[in-house]
Amino acid sequence: TKNKNSGSSSFLFLCSVDSAAWQKGVLCGDGKNLARQLAEALANNITPTVFANTIEQKLSPFAHKVAVHKRPQSWIESEQMGAFLSVSTGSEEPPIFLELHYKDSLDSAQPPLVLVGTGITFDSGGISLKPSSGMDAVRADMSGRALLSTATAGTQTNLMFLISGLAPLCENMPSGKANKPDDVVRAKNGKTIQVFSSCTYCAMDVALGSAAAGMFTNSDWLWERLHKASIVTGDRVWRMPLFQHYTKQITESALAYLNNIGKYNHSGGFVTADHWAHLDIAGIMTNKNEVPYLRKGMSGRPTHTLVDFFIKDNSFGYH
Repeated sequence: TKNKNSGSSSFLFLCSVDSAAWQKGVLCGDGKNLARQLAEALANNITPTVFANTIEQKLSPFAHKVAVHKRPQSWIESEQMGAFLSVSTGSEEPPIFLELHYKDSLDSAQPPLVLVGTGITFDSGGISLKPSSGMDAVRADMSGRALLSTATAGTQTNLMFLISGLAPLCENMPSGKANKPDDVVRAKNGKTIQVFSSCTYCAMDVALGSAAAGMFTNSDWLWERLHKASIVTGDRVWRMPLFQHYTKQITESALAYLNNIGKYNHSGGFVTADHWAHLDIAGIMTNKNEVPYLRKGMSGRPTHTLVDFFIKDNSFGYH
């Protein structure tokens, strides 16, 4: 049956069915559709503020389970998040630092598993302007949509872990205030970063295409669990190398502690946590006709795999 006012549908089962499996499918579908909705939205309609308000609205019925904090620019400045602020300086839209914190878990004394998602609601490349061809798609340059959609879906089920979600939301735009090549900025942890370019490179799109998300991790535990979840869902991840060959290109900087990209235009990153994983979704962000059950456009991947990874009452036996 279909509700004429809300447009939502409900189903009446006329035969024996695994209702738990059905509800899990609905949960994953809702999460993926939210991720697609956020990615498809036009950049003038889904500013950092609107993005944060949308997530807050989605989570409002679950205020007893999850706390939402929308940190304004004044708070970001007080926390000395210079690297984040430097990305947003070229835009007229104020940045927002969005936090989600679950209040219930099996053992609240355990540290949470933290989801950190990029929240660039429009990534023009800044001064290092991206090519005009295909620039309309950079409104979706925010992996935070999948992570926050996963966290939102998690409110409706039992989770394996206590989780927190973090998303620095801003636009990367060119202007007289934007980052310039060779600028040095200071991150919250005190590390300085030399900015060679604010334009990102889609190497993963070339390496894996739409077959899988690239996964960089120092944790065999995280890899095994996410890999198994991706096999179950069909929305796969594939482990990529972490060689010292790449690390040196990031850490050998003439003016700062780190370079924001490798010396030879390789995408960069530097993590000091004991256990971490990074998912590169450049190749799976959109769907042309590679995945037959998805319509063309933004794919919402890998929300399904992330939801499956976090669900506690999983019937597949690997939790």
